[in-house]
Amino acid sequence: MKNKILSILKNAGGYVSGQKLSNELNVSRTAVWKHINSLKNDGYNIASVTNKGYRLMPDCDILNANEITEALKTSFIGTNVIFYDTVDSTNNEAKRHSDKPDGTVFIADMQTSGRGRLGRAWQDKKGAAVLMSILLKPDISPAEVSKITLVAGLSVCRALLDSGARIKWPNDIVTDGKKICGILTEMSAEINMVNYAVLGIGINVNNTYFPDELKNKATSLYLVSGKKQRRAEVVLSVLEEFEKLYTEFLKNGLINIMEEYKKYCVNIGKSVRAVYRNKTVTGTAVDVNCDGGLVIKTGTENVTVSSGEVSVRGVYGYV
Repeated sequence: MKNKILSILKNAGGYVSGQKLSNELNVSRTAVWKHINSLKNDGYNIASVTNKGYRLMPDCDILNANEITEALKTSFIGTNVIFYDTVDSTNNEAKRHSDKPDGTVFIADMQTSGRGRLGRAWQDKKGAAVLMSILLKPDISPAEVSKITLVAGLSVCRALLDSGARIKWPNDIVTDGKKICGILTEMSAEINMVNYAVLGIGINVNNTYFPDELKNKATSLYLVSGKKQRRAEVVLSVLEEFEKLYTEFLKNGLINIMEEYKKYCVNIGKSVRAVYRNKTVTGTAVDVNCDGGLVIKTGTENVTVSSGEVSVRGVYGYV
């Protein structure tokens, strides 16, 4: 009943009288009032005005399973959503519940032990970011799993198009030279098969503050646009774009999406420094190949980097 009232308010575009809600749902006005209060306790900003009724205010930034599943237009990604108020890590939670269906999405309002590449840790401010992980069960070899990170990067860029988002290979999304999103792909596998993969995506949405060591390296959709964003809309857009690209990847690999990927990749054409296999390589990034490797032209040869740390001149720290 509560969700039905919420749906009516969302679609009304203005005030809805308590009597109309009562008649439409065949419940008492007292019952309507109780459900409205319950929605307010859930965090929904609902105005109540005598002789006008109830109105869901447009500044609501509520993120929960219902906000996603009722509006999502996908076939399998996100058809099952598990939401947490606070969790150590959505990636950890996905791994703990790897028996859930392919495409299950784990979302949290806050993470206490979020991790990035190379095990770097951070703690997110409650209610400011999109913190989610997607449980995937692809029929691919373990060597192919890292390519899912590239698929996710392009998905996020498509979803955040208005922010000027670009990909910093392999797993960061940047805008105005600062990080706005991080991506982490993990897997459980045997020699020739993948048991499951977990794709973690963290997007700075309404963050307004970063500690001194990050404020020159990180930004948010709010800081870029000057406007508060609805996190549920960000999630919906990312999941819908990801399903399109991931389905294409499972059919044909990266070949049909690489040209678009490279248009968004800030590494290409830039001076870069890569640290991998205990070596440091500097040169100009000239390509991302269909295996997902970054091709760097040095003075004498082209070197392909498939993993490691890559800095781009002018992007948070490398000068």
